[in-house]
Amino acid sequence: MSQQTRFTLSQSDIPKQWYNLNADFPEPLPPPLHPGTKEPMPPAALEAIFPKNLIEQEISAAPWIEIPKPVREIYALWRPTPLLRAVRLEKALNTPAHIYYKYEGASPAGSHKVNTSVAQAFYNKEAGTKRLATETGAGQWGSSLAFACSLFGLECNVYMVKVSYDHKPYRRMLMHTWGATVHASPSDQTEYGRKLLAQDPHQPGSLGIAISEAIEDTVKTPHTKYSLGSVLNHVCHHQTVIGEETIKQMEQAGEDPDVIFGCCGGGSKFAGLTFPFIRGKIKAGKKYRIVGVEPSACPSLTEGELRYDFGDTAETTPLLKMFTLGHNFIPPSIHAGGLRYHGMAPMVSHALKLGLIEAEAYHQTKVFEAAVQFARTEGIVPAPESAHAIAAVVKEAVKCREEGKKRVLLFNLSGHGLLDLSAYESFLHGKIQDV
Repeated sequence: MSQQTRFTLSQSDIPKQWYNLNADFPEPLPPPLHPGTKEPMPPAALEAIFPKNLIEQEISAAPWIEIPKPVREIYALWRPTPLLRAVRLEKALNTPAHIYYKYEGASPAGSHKVNTSVAQAFYNKEAGTKRLATETGAGQWGSSLAFACSLFGLECNVYMVKVSYDHKPYRRMLMHTWGATVHASPSDQTEYGRKLLAQDPHQPGSLGIAISEAIEDTVKTPHTKYSLGSVLNHVCHHQTVIGEETIKQMEQAGEDPDVIFGCCGGGSKFAGLTFPFIRGKIKAGKKYRIVGVEPSACPSLTEGELRYDFGDTAETTPLLKMFTLGHNFIPPSIHAGGLRYHGMAPMVSHALKLGLIEAEAYHQTKVFEAAVQFARTEGIVPAPESAHAIAAVVKEAVKCREEGKKRVLLFNLSGHGLLDLSAYESFLHGKIQDV
């Protein structure tokens, strides 16, 4: 195998700015609405849960946001991340397609989430915050925020969706190792959690419920702010370091992608890779086909409704214009816990509405089939979330074989699956079923 398969950058190539797709949308993004008045939300109303410096990023119309030097210095622990060509997978599929993947799994917490957790911890520290409250699904976000808080001396309180709390004990242990406090959600720590437990002691939880608990914790605890790992604009901005690096690495490879895939839960990992490429579609007339891939059990993009909805089940968040299954939707207990959110990031939703992207949904057995094939050819065990993108890539590569056409395929391998091995064991023993 003589062709180059790994494309790396130097630390001087770590992006110095985050990209804001809002500046380039051909139609403006609909504003968030106040949960009480249903009128556009004034920025000052967000100060109860977010620091001013992050609110400024949330509402920014500037195309570029400077990355602070302390954040870039921490990024240098794992960035730039490699771009790899999956030549062994190509051979196994007997496809003329060229398959590339941007690998975010080598970060300290094992996923892309640290790109924003470090930034959010930095800005909160600068604003005088002492403690952060958050939710987490599969635990990738919770562990990433716990890591970032440990670097900046902040307390970290995490509400982890109960089904993942039980299924993924090692991510919970990772959070504890970095000094965070972790509660299975719904919990007995909040009024809302106690109310739900009284109604159903076996409630499996959802990200919407965990968000409600984290926000209640935030507004009732002094010196505390809320931190979110996906969905919001500033979170999507922070992740664009992925795509900015990838553009340079694809130039190294001497190819431009025809189709770009990313898994979709709340939207941040998808945004991180694809938003810089969407800029190319808007400003340079690029013909990329960009595909968001989600679970059939929680299909907000493919089966949801584009409308204003709450981000949580207790109806305490601002109303966001997004593709949603409804804020009371309780998703099935699939193993891709990070994709079990009822709605999609407003910026991702807006991109779909404008026809800049498209969406597909896959059942989890097909996802794990692709994940195992990837692991047995490329060696990396992917997170179940990332494996949704792999399933779509495999389908497209097979299509290339059947049509006899070479296409360049790119996806974001946004996390490793080394702490998801119990899910792989279930799949390999035939215990995983489609919902």
